[in-house]
Amino acid sequence: MADPVVGARYVVEADGGSRGNPGPAGYGAVVRDADTGQVLVEAAEYIGHATNNVAEYRGLIAGLKAARDLDPDARVAVRMDSKLVVEQMSGRWQVKHPDMRPLAAEARAVLPAGNVTYDWIPRERNKTADRLANEAMDAGRQGRQWEPAPRPAAPAVSTAPAVDEPLPAGAAGAVTGVGAVTAAGSVAGAPRAGWAAPADLGTPTTLVLLRHGETPLTPYKRFSGSTGSDPGLSEKGRWQAERAADSLAARGTVQVVVSSPMLRTRQTAEATARRLGLEVLIEEGLRELDFGAWEGLTFAEVMERHPDDLTTWLGSAKAKPTGSTESLTTLAQRVAQARDRIVARHPGKTVLVVSHVSPIKTLVRLALGAPPDAVHRMELSAASLCAVQYYSDGNASLRLLNDTSHLR
Repeated sequence: MADPVVGARYVVEADGGSRGNPGPAGYGAVVRDADTGQVLVEAAEYIGHATNNVAEYRGLIAGLKAARDLDPDARVAVRMDSKLVVEQMSGRWQVKHPDMRPLAAEARAVLPAGNVTYDWIPRERNKTADRLANEAMDAGRQGRQWEPAPRPAAPAVSTAPAVDEPLPAGAAGAVTGVGAVTAAGSVAGAPRAGWAAPADLGTPTTLVLLRHGETPLTPYKRFSGSTGSDPGLSEKGRWQAERAADSLAARGTVQVVVSSPMLRTRQTAEATARRLGLEVLIEEGLRELDFGAWEGLTFAEVMERHPDDLTTWLGSAKAKPTGSTESLTTLAQRVAQARDRIVARHPGKTVLVVSHVSPIKTLVRLALGAPPDAVHRMELSAASLCAVQYYSDGNASLRLLNDTSHLR
């Protein structure tokens, strides 16, 4: 009987950092030959505005993908100085923060679970990944992405346990001062930003979330995503956009206008931008979910034609509409990245964000630390306003939800 095929043995060292937490962030990852310690791949990237934990997970994903690209059957020993990531990926801690869940799921999907082990190492033994993360953040500060530079081969990691060698007893608990992650994503014991946020957190960045006005599909509650007919505003929708513009102009606080690339959102955003003398900035990450074969159909029509797919979608954030490329989980990743880019580019400002039902509901649920299925329990009317404030300690505060007073 032939021996089973065994993949290569690699060590992945990964790290991520944020200068501000959240703030300008980057990750670094290195893949080594497990037997010789030779560096096979280095990876790093500036990822914009993010938290340390997001950056650490992004570094882990990059390292695992680099190892998979070298050998899809590889056996990988992950070494990180983030106790949070190691414990969560090992299954000993729950992944409570909604921003972390899709990242943890993506990391688990890169290689078969039985091919990957996770060990905590002290920071001084993770210097290569830490250096790469800092190089990526330095590059981002200079307005460019990190590029690899020719480097001499690194010495073997003689102090790191081999792939099959267990972590020394007690090492997993050697880090102190790291609290469990709460539902809102902050370390236990850290200051939390709510209605009574401390003054020393500085001026928050406020995102005023405006759903686009009605289109010909809206009154019939037809699915209208990013791959459908891309309808413009109806006559009523244009009236709604103008009323929203009147209200926002009267408040006088909007300093930046950002819109989804879809026609209906751009038309809605332009009404306010004209009133305030601002330009409309386009953010691709704010587009609506891809509804696939459900585009243009009512809920009842989808239930009749695709009952099993609809039921599965309503019950699982990982499920996709029939023929779609996106689930609510992947939408959350995209929207969170768009949010982080906006906050990083416009710190301390009030930004009007014109988007769609699914992205706005997702931003609200992420701010609340609510589970993915919470989006199915929110009402969001056409041309309604929500508002979320983001603080320098990484917390968020929901200030307004589904306000339609300007339409009365």
